[in-house]
Amino acid sequence: MIAKVPFGQTGHSSTRTLFGAAALGKVDQKTADSVLDLLLEYGVNHIDVAARYGDAELRIAPWMKSHRKDFFLATKTAERSYQGAMEGIKKSLERLGTDSLDLIQLHNCVELEEWEQAFSPGGALEALVDARSQGMVRFIGITGHGFGAPARHLQSLTWFPFDSVLFPYNWFLCQNTQYAIDIENLLELCVEKGIAVQTIKSLACRPWPGERRYSCWYEPLEEQGEIQYAVNWVLGDSRVFLNTTGDVNLLPKVLKAASETGERPAEDTMRALAKKHEMEPIFDGNTALMRP
Repeated sequence: MIAKVPFGQTGHSSTRTLFGAAALGKVDQKTADSVLDLLLEYGVNHIDVAARYGDAELRIAPWMKSHRKDFFLATKTAERSYQGAMEGIKKSLERLGTDSLDLIQLHNCVELEEWEQAFSPGGALEALVDARSQGMVRFIGITGHGFGAPARHLQSLTWFPFDSVLFPYNWFLCQNTQYAIDIENLLELCVEKGIAVQTIKSLACRPWPGERRYSCWYEPLEEQGEIQYAVNWVLGDSRVFLNTTGDVNLLPKVLKAASETGERPAEDTMRALAKKHEMEPIFDGNTALMRP
């Protein structure tokens, strides 16, 4: 079983490894149902999905008929206008087969133009607040990809008291000095404010150099021992949650690693792993491009 800790100030204790349901975007219902069995085996009690994850919301819907009480259910909207976001929330509720969500998140809200639209009057954030007041959602979060995500989240938190944030986090990405500084600043604030911190891309090595063997858009680690190192490194930071990878075939390895978490690997170990796999940044640009 995987350990549970408070998910920010929501009152829910979530497993430190959350199920990233992007893995269900292109699978059939039979495959999806086998994933549910695996989640229950490891005690995973938190699902993170998004409207843009293909058929993932639809694959989760049958689970909600008998397991809604067993999961903290989160989804996301990539809409930036009030109308688009409100309609998107209602559609997600319908697709998920539930009357309410535990968490709705602004999806990848990092680029300045999109960020300004979402936070302006008549923007998506207003819709999320109204959805909360109407009982459709309980909590509100924000997510981001790219090197600019932590810095943008810091800016977002000066505008609105989000209940959670999400950004990419692994050893190799943190070798970018400014990115590591931005993450640490964000983590310190989240601890101070009681904001839940979700992380993604724990297994990412580099962009695919050729044909993809998994449904992840990046080339992942795939050997159990190496996945253990990656998971141990992320969960070695007690301030964060780890969202599982976007491939159902890698999911059992990640959950096994999370259930057997040990000490954070030494720098030499992670450096050797990066060298072996010729790791490269999975994002274009640098932290300066999107800093507030």
